[in-house]
Amino acid sequence: MTNLDAVTAWVDNYRKAWESNAPDDIRDLFADDAAYFTEPYAKPWIGREAIVAGWLERQDDPGTTTFAWHPLIITEELAIIEATTTYPDRVFRNLWVLRLDHTGQARQFTEWWMQEPSP
Repeated sequence: MTNLDAVTAWVDNYRKAWESNAPDDIRDLFADDAAYFTEPYAKPWIGREAIVAGWLERQDDPGTTTFAWHPLIITEELAIIEATTTYPDRVFRNLWVLRLDHTGQARQFTEWWMQEPSP
């Protein structure tokens, strides 16, 4: 069941995995048959091992970003999260659509992101 505590724990663990790029940290976020959409219409990474492999191909260097988020909508079925990711040379605004299973792992995760224009 999705609730604020479960979503907060998942986002905290996502951030931990983002900073560590440790396969086990990444793996622990997702259900066995999870789907991770890196963009709304992209072909998803399906399953933990595909998610780990895709993540590691696109990993950020630890310590290179700051991240702030807040929930927009949380129902029993899904959470929609608004976030800002700041890199040294660019800023992204994100909407995440997250569906958790009863264990708190993601069944489906979709990133909607856009880069802020440079000043």
